[in-house]
Amino acid sequence: MEVVVAVQLKLNRTLLQLRQLAHLLRIPGLLQTVEGDFLLAVEAQGKKDLDKPHSWAYYLAHLYAKYKLPPVLLVVCQDRNTAAWAALPVDIGPPEWPALTVRPLVLGPDNVPMVSAPAEAARDIPLAVLSAMLHGRDRGIDAILKALAAALKGLEVLDPETATIFVELTSQGLDKTWAAKIWRDLVAVDTSFFTSSLSQEIRAEGEAKGRAADILRILDRRGIPVADTDRERITSCDDLDALTLWFDRAITAASIAEVFAEDLSDQEQ
Repeated sequence: MEVVVAVQLKLNRTLLQLRQLAHLLRIPGLLQTVEGDFLLAVEAQGKKDLDKPHSWAYYLAHLYAKYKLPPVLLVVCQDRNTAAWAALPVDIGPPEWPALTVRPLVLGPDNVPMVSAPAEAARDIPLAVLSAMLHGRDRGIDAILKALAAALKGLEVLDPETATIFVELTSQGLDKTWAAKIWRDLVAVDTSFFTSSLSQEIRAEGEAKGRAADILRILDRRGIPVADTDRERITSCDDLDALTLWFDRAITAASIAEVFAEDLSDQEQ
């Protein structure tokens, strides 16, 4: 029997504090279908974990006992092999008569379409976000992210708060993939995303790099020698307060040691 599912996503700004998409697992939501109501639990699974079905079984049983609603586990996988593994049912109990079978719904690159047209992304932004997350390692990710950015730019006019949340959720879903840099660059150049925490983070990084370059330029013009280790310390620093302090010291310091001097820091506090 075909089940038609209507899901209304209610996004909360607390999601912006989540740095890993996997943290969504313990936030069940109501799933309404033509066959009744269910509890939807979502997990991002990055790799095979033979112990995970045990915790899934416990969590699903807990949800059912607590809320008296049948639970559905949705597992989201970027990796095709992990998705294939997660989709396998796991029987718990005697082989002839298992007491419980854990069988998640799995979303992965093979069953989520690549949404690469801006118009298509605008029609279904949640699907476009999922497409970006799950195809983050595929060749077509560049077009997917550009389509999503265009769709979110349009949403920004109507609902800037939700657009901002989708920007952050996409960033979290891409995590450490090479596509994450593409997304950061798209967000950085589009001023419509100016209020997102990702955009603010990117601007802060740019400001830190600029301040570090100013420090090194001042020291160079004043003829102050800077060792490679000291140069690395300056360029790798992302603390704007520390960089501002070093910048002020660089104007009058007689050596790089005076720029970093801890005793000066103590006196100035």
